[in-house]
Amino acid sequence: MNDQPRLQMIPGPAARLAVHRWGDAAAPAVLMSHSILASSQMWQAQAALLAERGWQVLCVDTRGHGQSEAPPPPYSMEDLAADNVSVLDALGIAKAHYVGLSLGGMTGFGLGIDHAERLLSLCLCDARADSPTATRGMWNERIAAARAHGCASLAAVTLERWFGLPFIAQHTERVAPLEAAIGETAIEGFVGCAQAIQGLDALPRVGQIRAPTTFIVGANDGPFPEAMRALQALVPGAKLEVIADAGHLPNIEQPEAFNAALLRHFDR
Repeated sequence: MNDQPRLQMIPGPAARLAVHRWGDAAAPAVLMSHSILASSQMWQAQAALLAERGWQVLCVDTRGHGQSEAPPPPYSMEDLAADNVSVLDALGIAKAHYVGLSLGGMTGFGLGIDHAERLLSLCLCDARADSPTATRGMWNERIAAARAHGCASLAAVTLERWFGLPFIAQHTERVAPLEAAIGETAIEGFVGCAQAIQGLDALPRVGQIRAPTTFIVGANDGPFPEAMRALQALVPGAKLEVIADAGHLPNIEQPEAFNAALLRHFDR
């Protein structure tokens, strides 16, 4: 088994997508999708863990992020879901487990609703299925800042929102790769994905999801624990895991607790 990912560029519906492949290509597949302003690098520890456990892991850089190309915006959540389906199609994978966090989690709702036949399970982390009015206005401010000054200008406020200042000061080795990923995000990619989040409207249909579903959320992640508790009640059979002492990226902030919750999902 390879202990390092292999990069493969795959033609998506609008641009080439970078897929970082871990593990045995003949094994059951886990597709992992990251937060806005991040890249597949944020899943490195979890991808290595799952590959060691015998899975094939596909970490996809969202369009305009990481090493994936950035088509001109606007994008929709349906576009982002279609990108993931195109990866499965290109690799000849009929069904996969899906793990998504933040933007990746939001994308997962669309996969669960509109592409159920391609899923073995869903693990959706620190995400919601709708876009409240106040949230849409916040994204307008971030879009304007990115267009005026580049995505690196969003790094400080984004990292503070994800982790809080004490964690940033104490764990520079974990934060530095994410800071770099923010700065390397294409402006078009960020704008398009932010606009997709603004248009997110999956909440009325989440009850249609039938894939075995686990929600994972950091206990300190603002409104997300409450939102994900509400989602658990709407998705038949869904489980909820709350990670103590963690914010928006619990896989980075509390990796041992997050990894245990992730493995419990697969044990189901």
